[in-house]
Amino acid sequence: QVALLKVLMMNVPAWVLKFLKFGLVGATGLVIDFGVTWLCKQKLKQNKFLSNSCGFSLAVTNNYLLNRAWTFSSSHTSFTPAFTKFIIVSIFGLGLNNLLLYFAHSRGRLAFYLSKGMATAVVLAWNFSANYFFTFHT
Repeated sequence: QVALLKVLMMNVPAWVLKFLKFGLVGATGLVIDFGVTWLCKQKLKQNKFLSNSCGFSLAVTNNYLLNRAWTFSSSHTSFTPAFTKFIIVSIFGLGLNNLLLYFAHSRGRLAFYLSKGMATAVVLAWNFSANYFFTFHT
């Protein structure tokens, strides 16, 4: 089974493999994002948008570290420039996430976590593209 998987993976474009890794890293970030959001919103009784921003921010830091090491195998010795780019991409992603959350939940009256999930799916496409071509592009 492992040998068959290796053969199948040899014919897959590099960007597709990176996207799959990005998605797996994103899944860890999703757990952190939703967990922190839930903790802040439900247990600490914070504003839902502040809670969303806290969860998103901690997930971004996790995702940068994992994507740097595994997804994009960054060989840059300097941490700061790529992290700065990653943060810039993520801030745009956070803005898009909150905007979509606002329209789906506050204006569209969809459930908060359903709206957050939908916003997260859209922001995934933005984050991968921007990080692939901007942050970790070699």
